[in-house]
Order: sequence, then C-alpha cells, then structure tokens
Amino acid sequence: MKGWSPLLALLALLGCACVQAADVPPGTQLAAEQAVVRHLKDEPTSLSPLKLVGLPELQVLRDLYEGLLTQGPDGKVQPGVALRWDNEGNQKFTFHLRPDARWSNGDPVRAADFVYGWRKLVDPKEAATFAWFAQLAHFEKVDEIVAGKAAPSELGVKALDDHTLQVSLSQPVPYFLSLLTHPSLSPLHQASMEQYGNQWTQPGKLVGNGAFVLSHRVVNERLELTPNPYYWDRAHTVLTRVTFVPINQESAAASRYLAGDLHITESFPKEQYQKLMKQIPGEVYTPEQLGTYYYAFNTRRAPLDDVRVRKALSYTIDRGLIADKVLGTGEKPAYHFTPDVTADFAPKPNLLSTSSQQALDERARALLKEAGYGPDKPLKLTLLYNTAEIHKKMALAIANLWKQKLGARVELTNQEWKTYLDSRQSGQFEVIRSSWVADYNDPSAFLGLWGSQHSGNMARFANARYDALLAQAAKSQNANERARLFDEAETILQDEAPIAPIYQYTNARLIKPWLKGYPINNPEDVAYSRQLYLIKH
Repeated sequence: MKGWSPLLALLALLGCACVQAADVPPGTQLAAEQAVVRHLKDEPTSLSPLKLVGLPELQVLRDLYEGLLTQGPDGKVQPGVALRWDNEGNQKFTFHLRPDARWSNGDPVRAADFVYGWRKLVDPKEAATFAWFAQLAHFEKVDEIVAGKAAPSELGVKALDDHTLQVSLSQPVPYFLSLLTHPSLSPLHQASMEQYGNQWTQPGKLVGNGAFVLSHRVVNERLELTPNPYYWDRAHTVLTRVTFVPINQESAAASRYLAGDLHITESFPKEQYQKLMKQIPGEVYTPEQLGTYYYAFNTRRAPLDDVRVRKALSYTIDRGLIADKVLGTGEKPAYHFTPDVTADFAPKPNLLSTSSQQALDERARALLKEAGYGPDKPLKLTLLYNTAEIHKKMALAIANLWKQKLGARVELTNQEWKTYLDSRQSGQFEVIRSSWVADYNDPSAFLGLWGSQHSGNMARFANARYDALLAQAAKSQNANERARLFDEAETILQDEAPIAPIYQYTNARLIKPWLKGYPINNPEDVAYSRQLYLIKH
C-alpha cells in the first residue's frame, strides 16, 4: 500500500497498545446476552457530525464514527484511525492511518475522507454547528473560510496518499491532539452522502467507521446499534446490541432504571441522592466532571461595574455551605474557575481557598462600605437564572446570604431557556447564573472564555494583561510555563471578579453492577460502547 511503512505494518500486526475495545479481565464470566440499554437526555437532533448540538448526539456519534484519535478510560488520547503521528512544534502534524480501518460498507477509510469531512465542517454553505471547533483548532485559513473569504479547499489539511494525512495550523496549538477525539472532526463517507442526500443518516443508509452501525431508529423512542462487521478491532467488541433511549426527565429516567429498563443513566434527580444512596449505594456514581457552576457579573452596568461590589458578592458566597448543604451530592467548592480535574492545571492557594468564611465576610462588608453602600443606601441588584429547580434553589440560597451579610436587596428573575439566552447574549442582566463544561481537557477551555474577544464572555470583561497571558499560553510548548501563565490568569479573575465560581460539577449517574467497562473517571465523560460488557448475574 502506498505510504505504508514496515514499522506501521508491524504495529498493526502486533496490535500493541492500540486495542480500543472492551478490556475484559481473564476469567470473567460474561452474560449470555450482551445487549445494553443506555439513557440519553434527549432525542438526538441529527446523526451527522456536521449537525451535532450537544450530549445526546455526541454519545451516539462516538459509536458510529471514529476520528484520528480516541480517548482511553483515563481521558488521555489513544490511536484511533491514526496509528501514529509526527508533531512539528504543535503546528504541523502528519498522521499515518491504519490500513485495516474500514467503513461499515467495507470501503477502506482513506486520508481523503478526513479532508472531505473537515472541508464540509468549515464550509459556510453547510452551516455546521461545530464549525467553531475547527476555528478553535486554528487550521490554516479556517477563519477566512468560515467568513466566506476563502474556499474550503484552502483549509490546512492534505491527503499525501491514502494513509497519510498532513495538517497545518496557523499557530501552535498545544491541545490540538485532544481536539481530534471530538466527533465533529470525524471522517465522512462521500459516496453514501451524495447517493442518499438528506436521507443519508437513516438506518441502512448511514455509513460510518465506528465500532457500531445504526440498525433501527424510532424517533423519541429508541436508537438501536449493532456491531460494525468491518471495524478494525471488531474482535474485541463484546456487545451485540446497544439501545439508546431518549428520556428528558431525570425522574423518569431514574424510575426506568429502578424498574430494570436501563443499564445506565445520564443523570438522576439530585434531590433523590440520599434516598438512592440508601437504596442502591453501589450503583450511584458522582465522579468529578470538567465543569464549573458560576455567577457572572455585568461589568459594564452599575452597580457591577465597581470591582469592590463584585468582590463583596463573590466573597460572601459560602461555597462550602452550598456544596455540602444546598447540593450535598459530592460537588466540590470552586475557589477558581478552572476545575481541579483539568489536565495540566496546578493552581496555587488563593484568598478564597485559604481564608475562613468569617474573614471573607468581614472583607466583603468593608469593600461594600468603601463602594458607598450601607444601611442608608442598600445595594440593589437583580439575579437572573433560567427556569429549573436547582437554579432556583441556588438563587434563593445565595440571595439570602447577600441579604444577611451585606444587607443587599436582591430581585430574583427566572426566564425560560430561549428568553434567558437572549438576555444573556444582549447583556440584559446584572448578575446571571451560568455554567461551563469544557469541550476539551485543557485550562484554555475554561480561561479562554473570559478573553476580551470570546463570544461567550457574558461578563463583558476586558483585561489586556489577561489576554496577553492567554496568547502566551497558546504559543508555549512548555507545560510548566503554561501552568504558570494559566495560574496568573486565574489570579486576575479573582482580583477583577467578573465572575464568582461556585462549585465544580460532578457527573451524576446510575450504573447497574453487572455493566462493566464504563470509564467513570474520565473527566470529559467520554464513553464508547465498545468499552462495555455485561457480566453474568
């Protein structure tokens, strides 16, 4: 095969550490039937990598497609379609594809399939939902292409031959390899897409290269997947059927689980945590997740344009109390915006993490008095949250803390999701609840949000030094230097307080004891059904 070296052939022959599927311990007694039922939080909007929206699509697409790289149980990148790669300064990469990678119709997976898929992703005519992800990766010419100023063919990706893919970036991107595990950067099968047009994602027509293929779908009821007979590691795929069931009510999902209809849930009602821990303690999981719940302050609107007011509000949030009493389901207090579980992040102790709550409250009252507020002029503000019981519970608790400690008069406003998004986008708020769950595991996935040019910077925060630190970190290839730069950026966030981090997310779910292989400690919660198997019970 053209471009296929003896070394790659040897790697393929040995299999080495490249095996991707279920890791079944020797002597394990498997269940006679290997059919797993997985919960989805909602019906997938589309099964096209170009049209994915969120978690429901991601969970299914990870089974139907495989990118250049995948993730291991610990979240670290592993070979996928790419057996190995060469890295030139985190800016130019050459990927050598495995020769046994096949589409579900038996066609070989070629480097050109990635070129085709990625060009479609950035083509403005496609209006792909994750085109911004390609911009995050800084492919050469991607910004010009997305803006309609350059042709998709100018994207910095080239098939040197059937098994060699070259990628050029416009700047060094230290986290580039981790981005390649995302389904939006999957290859696409051009022939089937052109043959079936808008119907190409239907059962029997969808041609993917993942460990499973779509065999049946009833919208809002179930999606059934069966093993891809041509998948390169088919021999290690244990499950014979995967059924995804969309249930958008957590309580309904928990009930279906307890009734034995589901092997695993995507979540469960937090208010049922204590009850479930007593009822099925070995089936309740709350590992750390790559996400932070926070309040953002509108730094362009009084009274939140005064840093002293923002600090006073942040300091008086008793994060330990919130995590233990208001939530009580394993969440950790957030003393910085980037979660502790983030890769290559080593924050130093700060004021929030080292001070007693009493000391923080005293400092907050002094700051508010200095800003001109007191009994004769109480602080008045509005707190906006989107309609959900947990957000209401949080808002009531924190507003009460601000009233007791600062004498603040807080008006609570809740809005339905679409209205809330409009208010957030247009800056029609003073304090707003929000959260951020990263799309890749790197501090930049969090701290980049508060760059002055980031579209998600709802606080309208702008700090030249902060922007410079992010730019330096983006170009640095030294892990220790990047950690130092990110820690300094976190210090600026605390000093300027455009946000108040409150708690670090946990990934709450229920899992049957006989379902094994779920990578519960992956901070990004990336799970492939090929990793799962059922033991005899």
